[in-house]
Amino acid sequence: MSAGSTAVRLSVASLRAHRRRFAGTFFAVLLGVAFLAGTLVMGDTLRASFRTMFGDAAGGTDAVVRSADTITAPGESQGVRQPVPTSLAGALEKVPGVAAAVPDIQGAGQLVGGDGTPIGGQGPPTLAGNWITDPKLNPYQLAEGRAPSKPGEVVVNRGAARRGGLAIGDTTMLRTPDPVRVRIVGLATFGGADGMAQVTFTGMTRADAEKYLTPKPGQAASIQVRAAPGTGQRELVDALSSVLPAGVEALTGQESAQENTDMVSGQFLSLFTTFLLVFSGIALLVATFSIHNTFAIVVAQRTRENALLRALGASRRQVTVSTLVEASAVAVAASAAGIACGIGIAAGLQALFPAIGFPFPDGDLVISGLSMGLPLAVGILVCLGSALFPAVRAGRTAPLAALRETAVDQSGASRRRALTGTALVVLAGGTTLAGVLVTPSVQLAGVGAVLALAAFVVLGPVASSTAVRVIGGPLDRLRGITGGLARRNALRSPRRTAATAGALMIGVAVVSLFTVFGASLKATMNQTVDRSFAGDIAVSTPSFGAGGSGLSPALAPAVARLPEVATAVGLGRGVAEVDGEGRALTVTDPVALARTFDLGTVTGSLDGLGAHGIAINEKEAARQGLNPGSTTELTFTDGKKEPFTVRAVYGRSELVGDHVISREAWAPHRVQDSDTLVAVSFAPGVSTGDGTAAVRKVAARYGNPEVQTREAYAQSSAGGIDMMLTLVYALLALAVLIAMLGIANTLTLAVHERTRELGLLRAVGQTRSQLRAMVRWESVLVAAFGTAGGLLLGGFLGWVLVKASDGASDSAFAFALPPGRLAVVALVGVTAGALAALRPARRAARLDVLRAVAAE
Repeated sequence: MSAGSTAVRLSVASLRAHRRRFAGTFFAVLLGVAFLAGTLVMGDTLRASFRTMFGDAAGGTDAVVRSADTITAPGESQGVRQPVPTSLAGALEKVPGVAAAVPDIQGAGQLVGGDGTPIGGQGPPTLAGNWITDPKLNPYQLAEGRAPSKPGEVVVNRGAARRGGLAIGDTTMLRTPDPVRVRIVGLATFGGADGMAQVTFTGMTRADAEKYLTPKPGQAASIQVRAAPGTGQRELVDALSSVLPAGVEALTGQESAQENTDMVSGQFLSLFTTFLLVFSGIALLVATFSIHNTFAIVVAQRTRENALLRALGASRRQVTVSTLVEASAVAVAASAAGIACGIGIAAGLQALFPAIGFPFPDGDLVISGLSMGLPLAVGILVCLGSALFPAVRAGRTAPLAALRETAVDQSGASRRRALTGTALVVLAGGTTLAGVLVTPSVQLAGVGAVLALAAFVVLGPVASSTAVRVIGGPLDRLRGITGGLARRNALRSPRRTAATAGALMIGVAVVSLFTVFGASLKATMNQTVDRSFAGDIAVSTPSFGAGGSGLSPALAPAVARLPEVATAVGLGRGVAEVDGEGRALTVTDPVALARTFDLGTVTGSLDGLGAHGIAINEKEAARQGLNPGSTTELTFTDGKKEPFTVRAVYGRSELVGDHVISREAWAPHRVQDSDTLVAVSFAPGVSTGDGTAAVRKVAARYGNPEVQTREAYAQSSAGGIDMMLTLVYALLALAVLIAMLGIANTLTLAVHERTRELGLLRAVGQTRSQLRAMVRWESVLVAAFGTAGGLLLGGFLGWVLVKASDGASDSAFAFALPPGRLAVVALVGVTAGALAALRPARRAARLDVLRAVAAE
């Protein structure tokens, strides 16, 4: 019989005899693979569904004519295009092969629901445009009611109407951003769905769209073209291209649909799936610790068994292969089960999303070879990689080990381990400090963070003995002999204790990292508002991402006319190329801006910007080599280029931005004008209550935006951070669950290992309750050690991330430690240890005393 077949037979026999030992490993691999497979399947399904939806919506559009040039500001994925004249549609209809050409006018428009609350605006765009009467060219299909035909009549997508409690015949407000009273006369679908995910759409008459969504009549975002029968899309585009003016391009309807699909996939879906994949990786990393620990314990417990095999003639290779075959069997079974569970997770999310208000596009689950093969390969590699060193250690078992009763674990006292860990700590500290203090670099700081993690893993067994003695010290006094035994059990094997705690340490460290970074971001926002915003209250719209329509530019002048108000300044936003590079512009009243915001040291004067003056932040001015009196060229989205004189250079730009121009300069080039913030300072002697009430009364006429104190504005600006942290905590619960499985599995194996010892303890008078308490306290000590290490590592990594971000950004980041949240994290970590011990403690207490005493 071959050596390989002998190893396989040994492995199968061992798995049959000790299948319970690998239960924790099985579930750790299953959970990690399931999360990874579910993420990949869900991503593939969403991409395919959106591709189908955009294809169906644009099925009747054979060509799209639009401006060829875009201006994109840093940090933005989508640029702003120059509009095309609506008169171009008439010229295109005369081209041979064209059946119809219709202007498509688009802009921002946010509907207000029946309860007065804006619909959407928390990320996805809130769109408005002209209702295209040609049903083949309109991506929205009329599902109920009729098309708008009179001023003030609109069609809205059915999903938006449902979320806002609106129906046909209702009258509501549309923020464009100027408030417009509209009456709903129809409901529409997009590609067969109630809407494009959370995007809202309001279709108006062409006259209303030109009036409210464009700076002047006769402009459109694009021209939608339908081909005559017998004319292909590429043929149509070639015919159109020959008559288009300079700076205007044509692309096929299929290319336009693919561009829209790529835009969704490249932004939302890629970010979403990458976010989930990161947490899949964290879960699998935590699983690696649990799997390694399980196999290390199993190999240690089978020392005599492996030694006997060696004494009977088994080679090192056979013993090693036998252990790896066991790991392979567990890996394949767990990964296959994980893939099945991952498909179930994706199906569950497909059903859950509509229930929570996120329309998951219709369609069957898309299960690709990659989404099945990658999780299977990762699960097997993680399991085999984790079992490799224990398998090699098993193969090195000496035949004489069969004669030994016990083996003393000196792993924690290893001098080489201590020196290696210390060297890693020094290297990690030096690399990190260089990345955050000497040469600000997120990449260098990241390398230092990875080295710090490695140092924690290497030094774990060295530190575990001291840590358990310190943490478990009070147990001798509080729990007597039971507590003392629990502490001694945790001290028996420093390497095992460190490996068991390591899985929990990783989970707690990541939670702590995000907690510290989130608190620092909120502290940074508070610091920025306190330092830069000298006003009393702020008027804003609660939105982030592309959603919302902003504030009406007429709001700030209306508020400024109140007797209770000394100054009211609106901050608008524009985009232009400054010396050939896309830049965001702040459009405002420069004089009022200087009264309400602290701009730091100002060189020059903001008073005289006029129609051709610009103010620039000092860092941006230094980068471009500009000073007061210098000239720079601005290219606007309407294609016009104009020279601007630098009138002022200012020091602080956190809330103001890097480039400031006046409304007079922006007016000839503006698109859909809006403000993002109105800052208000009260007149002397006006109380906050009286001033706020007066401003709210005026704001109600402009769509009822939110009026907040300076402190409340800072808190709401950081509101998205709490939402992000909630999602992070929910996802990291998987890592904590896997860590709990690891602790439970280790304790279960330890109970099996100590069967005779536990029987003797019961024989000399230990009660079942005391035995259960001993096992539970041992688990709590291990969990406390892992939690303490995770808090320390997570706090350090949070500091590294904040300092690296501070050095790599123009904004000043503030570091903050949230003691309350970190205390909750610590409590959860210790509680996880107590919960993990429930089953092992119960099993230990149920041992038959006589059989336990007689056990080998």
